[in-house]
Amino acid sequence: MTAESGPSRIRERDRTGGTSETSTTRAAAGERCPECDGGLVVAEEAAELHCAECGLVVDADRVDHGPEWRAYDDSQRTERSRVGAPATELIHDRGLSTDIDWRDRDAAGRVLSAERRAEMRRLRTWHERFRTQDAEDRNLKYALGEIDRMASGLGVPRSTRETASVIYRRALDQGLLPGRSIEGVAAAALYAATRLDGIARSIDEVATVSRIDALEIERTYRYINRELSLKVPPTDPNEYVGRFASALDCSDAVTRRARELVRAATDAGVHSGRHPVGIAAAALYAAATIEDVTITQSDVAEAADVSEVTIRNRYREVLDAYRD
Repeated sequence: MTAESGPSRIRERDRTGGTSETSTTRAAAGERCPECDGGLVVAEEAAELHCAECGLVVDADRVDHGPEWRAYDDSQRTERSRVGAPATELIHDRGLSTDIDWRDRDAAGRVLSAERRAEMRRLRTWHERFRTQDAEDRNLKYALGEIDRMASGLGVPRSTRETASVIYRRALDQGLLPGRSIEGVAAAALYAATRLDGIARSIDEVATVSRIDALEIERTYRYINRELSLKVPPTDPNEYVGRFASALDCSDAVTRRARELVRAATDAGVHSGRHPVGIAAAALYAAATIEDVTITQSDVAEAADVSEVTIRNRYREVLDAYRD
């Protein structure tokens, strides 16, 4: 074995004829044997550094910084690891507090007795009460739960949920909540996060999974965007083309043509002051017309959740920009 070689495992046969793992070695990169200039390896089980060529022990009783247990598959590694989950903004205490498991079993997996189960229920109740010590904690816990629920309904990734949680925390710290509903600020924070992370979700889509209407979400979003100086970039209509094309089962040629139409419309400034969903829907309908594929305006309107009038109005503008 040379210093450039990777980890290797030394095995010996047990009495049943199988093999059992006895020690683990790994190459010590950049270190050479003082006797034969061979590659040195670290024997983790014996905590020593020795030469792979002549066997000279260069260093003994080395400090092992790894875990004291061994795991042979992912399930064992998960069960034996004692580190907690990383800190997250999705939990009001950032996940730094302990949790009492809901399963009434001890560390060995045995079912608890009736008395112990009753004690665990009481401990869980008091634990939840202590985790939210004041009204601000209860507000934050409820709002972050709403953000997670709405994000699940919209298929938003976890990183964007974290962004939305940070935006809501900033709004709470700067006192932007008085006079506004918790649900409204949570929905506005989620919409702002999707805009910042480039996840195409419209206000109407956010309203479908929230408990408030789109008008309140839009009004609250504009308010927190102004007060927090979020610097949200304008939405690219191309972010919606793929979703609408998938819903309509469009071919790759139609999808590519639609993206070209959107880019042309964007370069010509047609999208300025207009809803990006309408631009994307009109570009998709125009692309189907150019590629001689039969797609009705009503089908596109249903997939994009816009009116047919919007598609007809934007259709000519997108085509004119593309031909120019």
